[in-house]
Amino acid sequence: MKNNLKNIDYLLIEDNPNDAELIVRGLKKVINTENLLILDDGEKAIDYLLNDEVFTNEKNNLKVIFLDLKLPKISGLDILKELKTNIRFQKIPVVVLTSSKEDYDIKTAYTLGANSYIVKPMEYETFISTIASIGKYWILMNETEV
Repeated sequence: MKNNLKNIDYLLIEDNPNDAELIVRGLKKVINTENLLILDDGEKAIDYLLNDEVFTNEKNNLKVIFLDLKLPKISGLDILKELKTNIRFQKIPVVVLTSSKEDYDIKTAYTLGANSYIVKPMEYETFISTIASIGKYWILMNETEV
């Protein structure tokens, strides 16, 4: 992870350190995670995203945001709402990675603009391969507007 917060390409908002480690392992199979920033609560995520020194205009380096829903301080759904109503972030893909299979969470996430909703697998190998597949699609294969 780079110290320069302006050069972050990938953002992971995840409060569980074990899940964060597994997500990074899966992503390392397809990308260099040097430009990955991990934030472990919703308040830190909002503070980072709304920091005018990091994002000085409508342009930023973020290619994809991986978002847990069940976060301390500010929920993932509230972060998603902020992202999709803020012109700086509207076009950045947001992949929800959560343990919640609740209909309310799924429907609300998509209503708020989530690009994908993935329930975290329980088995180690499945978790790693799922994250690698997600990374491959959203980072390597998906074309985004420049």
